[in-house]
Amino acid sequence: MPDTPIPHHTTADLPPRTWEPDRAAIRATLPPLPTALGRGLLGRCPSCGRGQIFHGYLTVVTECRVCAAPLGLARADDAPPYFTILIVGHVVVGGMLMLEKAAHPAMWVQTAVWVPMTIILSLGLLRPIKGATVGLMLKLGMLKSDTDE
Repeated sequence: MPDTPIPHHTTADLPPRTWEPDRAAIRATLPPLPTALGRGLLGRCPSCGRGQIFHGYLTVVTECRVCAAPLGLARADDAPPYFTILIVGHVVVGGMLMLEKAAHPAMWVQTAVWVPMTIILSLGLLRPIKGATVGLMLKLGMLKSDTDE
């Protein structure tokens, strides 16, 4: 085999380098999974437990003000609504079926009970479930890098 020269690259030839999160280092600094989930359910930073996860109702802060954990890199977009629908659906449909079997109420009674119950449970559970999902994603190292869109 003939000797082929190894191409010499300059920094101008290389693609720009972007930040990639060190997932192993982040996971090592976090508490056990049940603690991270519990802190997320309460809307606190899964890492330190003192900072807040949310800025507003569902907007996740970029990073914790206390420990600088990269909370904004945990993209909990579709999972929290899915889990919320799963839980609320089981509670509401199960309750409707039990009430129907026990009392046979009029349709307006079912509507008056279960429509507000669905709205209240959905709005009440969505934020804690999103917080727990952020804690889970942070603990498992499921963070986006700055190259992800």
